[in-house]
Amino acid sequence: MNIQEYFTRISYNESHKDADLQALTVIFQHHIQAIPFENLSMHCGETIKLDLQSTYNKIVRKKRGGWCLESNHLLFWALQELGYDVCILGGNSYEPAERAYTTEINHILLKVVIKGNSYIVDAGFGGAYQAWQPLMLISGKDQPQMPGIFRFMEDNGTWYFEKVKRKHYIPEQSVPFTDTPELGNIRKIYTFTLKPRHINDFQELNTYLQVSPDTILQKKSICSLQTTEGLYALVGWTLTEMKYNYMEDMDLVQITTLTDEEVEKTLKDKFNIVLENKLVP
Repeated sequence: MNIQEYFTRISYNESHKDADLQALTVIFQHHIQAIPFENLSMHCGETIKLDLQSTYNKIVRKKRGGWCLESNHLLFWALQELGYDVCILGGNSYEPAERAYTTEINHILLKVVIKGNSYIVDAGFGGAYQAWQPLMLISGKDQPQMPGIFRFMEDNGTWYFEKVKRKHYIPEQSVPFTDTPELGNIRKIYTFTLKPRHINDFQELNTYLQVSPDTILQKKSICSLQTTEGLYALVGWTLTEMKYNYMEDMDLVQITTLTDEEVEKTLKDKFNIVLENKLVP
């Protein structure tokens, strides 16, 4: 495994002499704009192995994406190679339908310490809740980014991660809507603690997500990629293209339903993914 090959994969060709915040931010942005968040392997009859060599071969050499366990594990390796003080943390995602956080850890994220300051770096959430820059680990502070305002709240050692949502402007609809009619415009994303984890702590989760019929990842084929202006998301046969802050505090959302033939073409054109096996959306 070669850091230069990883840099080529994410189209990063700047100097990285210093393991500083500036380099981290640029590498992170290149990563999320090159590597889709996707679970297509599950819907192509492929098994997802949670070891670095398999993840590296899949994402770097085969130019695929991956879910949080893969994408953040690869980023963890790259940052370690570059001399960053980085560790793996475990998170519990918020389930809007249940109005609760999962009881078991089901997400992986990274903490990077630079000059005594801690940052959360997470390249594996995908969709509209993907941050575009490292977030300073500080409680109660609004951190505005292009996708929206993110913030952490800390309570007794547990950290809560949330985002302030913007309205959606959908050209076909006469009234803008907010995607979930929850209280206010806050979307809870996940909770986590600062207990360091090892990738092997997630092996059971990796297996469970591939066999459990009731996870969203089993029910839907998902592929999302951050762009310079917003994101593309292909869920089943539905392609959503989002442009952030199209109008003040409003994101432009365009939704298209694709045919089977268009799915394959869209994966290639928008996500730069060519699958080896047949996808069943």
